[in-house]
Amino acid sequence: MFQQLQSLAALAAASVFLTASPLAAAPDADDSVTFNLVVSAGAKVCLPGASGKVTIKPHGPVEVMEVSVEGLPPNAEFDLFVIQVPKAPFGVSWYQGDIVTDKNGKGHERFIGRFSIETFAVAVGSAPAPSVFNGPFPDATLNPPFNPIQMYHLGLWFGSPEAARTAGCPATITPFNGEHNAGIQVLNTSNFPDDAGPLRKVNPSGVK
Repeated sequence: MFQQLQSLAALAAASVFLTASPLAAAPDADDSVTFNLVVSAGAKVCLPGASGKVTIKPHGPVEVMEVSVEGLPPNAEFDLFVIQVPKAPFGVSWYQGDIVTDKNGKGHERFIGRFSIETFAVAVGSAPAPSVFNGPFPDATLNPPFNPIQMYHLGLWFGSPEAARTAGCPATITPFNGEHNAGIQVLNTSNFPDDAGPLRKVNPSGVK
């Protein structure tokens, strides 16, 4: 009987440990942050009804970001970036991934990464960089050093200038896709101050 009690106690202790583990625990709903994306200045004439909604939920050492968009051209590809400021000149920018719209001009995607008050880029020194794409915005082969730069805004770009032209938008070429030959920005977080983008409101839940 004593051995059985010991075994039951050990199982109970293991159960408590697993429940308390930050990787196993689901985040509280109150920890999530929801905000809107607004149509950019360059797309207001051609896509005045474009909009988006973002929900970021801390989950242990990462954040889960859900992005939904609508009012966009159907069956088109768009590129999402985390950016330093929401409008030109945008500052430091990080390519997160693509959102593809359906036949109704709606799209949704989930991204997992660091989307919080701790989101930043840093270059402690210069180093050689590979030259892979050499189109209208060729790759730099050496980075400039810079101190940590916090990046709290989001921006969404047409995947190509041709797609923008088809939608009746300017066919300006920008570097905001994987091969650096994207179209204009469509949505952004300019509804927040430049130095207080919405990602700044997200507090990570990971154990330090």
